[in-house]
Amino acid sequence: MTHPLLDLAPLSAAHFASIEDRVARLLSTEQDVLITQGEALLPLEGAIRGAAGPGTTALNVITGPYGQTFGDWLRDCGATVYDLAVPFHTAVTAAQIQEAFAEHPEIDFVSLVHAEAATGNTNPVPEIGEVVRAHGALFYLDAVASIGAEPVLPDAWGVDLCVIGAQKAMGGPAGVSAVSVSSRAWARMAANPQAPRRSYLSLLDWKERWIDGGRRALLHAPAQLEMLALEACVVRIEEEGLDTVMSRHAAAAAATREGVRALGTGFEPYVYEASAAAPVATTLRTPEGVDASGLVARALAADPSLPLAAGGGALAKEMIRVNHYGPAATLDAVQSSLSALRTALTEA
Repeated sequence: MTHPLLDLAPLSAAHFASIEDRVARLLSTEQDVLITQGEALLPLEGAIRGAAGPGTTALNVITGPYGQTFGDWLRDCGATVYDLAVPFHTAVTAAQIQEAFAEHPEIDFVSLVHAEAATGNTNPVPEIGEVVRAHGALFYLDAVASIGAEPVLPDAWGVDLCVIGAQKAMGGPAGVSAVSVSSRAWARMAANPQAPRRSYLSLLDWKERWIDGGRRALLHAPAQLEMLALEACVVRIEEEGLDTVMSRHAAAAAATREGVRALGTGFEPYVYEASAAAPVATTLRTPEGVDASGLVARALAADPSLPLAAGGGALAKEMIRVNHYGPAATLDAVQSSLSALRTALTEA
């Protein structure tokens, strides 16, 4: 038998466009918003390959693993790239961006991750945006983890390419994502002979065949179930109120940091300063000599539903992530996670 969800009527172009409009309102943007049919890596890569080429000089800010990926893509496009890397337990500052511009005034593209869920830091985008706008560079922002946990305002901050995903703080699906595109970014892509065309990575194809056509005909069959899940996710945020959703995340982050100190078991916040800590997830340093991945495995064996994960790569031995985002942005989830870590540490 056919599953009843697969018997739904096809998603119309008008319905697709209405979901894009809802996402645009979530971002408080007048820019064009495209919902892309894939996980957020699709528009993240598509935006870089569309806007960057051999004539581009990019400042790539690295505050976690995604910043490293963006630098690889930019170099692959033929851009000249200057990396600005800061320790993963902190955030970049607007002053550091200004210093990079002074040293390399030819920079015309800036790539930045707003919040790094993998490392637990968040960057001061409003202040950075002012510096980037004054310099005149194109501003590319990965807001996949931050949207829903803290303000994301492309227009107010001067962001030209802002990519979001629903799978973290928004509590939605991972199979669709979105990007807001300024008129300056469209012009940069149109002038780039290397911008992808007739490709799944092409944002220009969507502009010419979808936006410029009045959003009357979709380019291909949409991911219908994911689109409906995204719509339901945004409706839920509208009903709860975006400010309320963000407050839940901020409260969960603050409770995690305070709770870790109250435990007195040797755990410490990985990001030293609370002002640099992301509301979407809190990262912890394990006590000396305690393997983070083993501790998380022990805690999850007792309760697999806990929003806990070990750090990635080299951080797997020393970092634990409390992923208090989406439905887990609650004090109960924080208390359960910290209690489980304390029990696992005692047993270990």
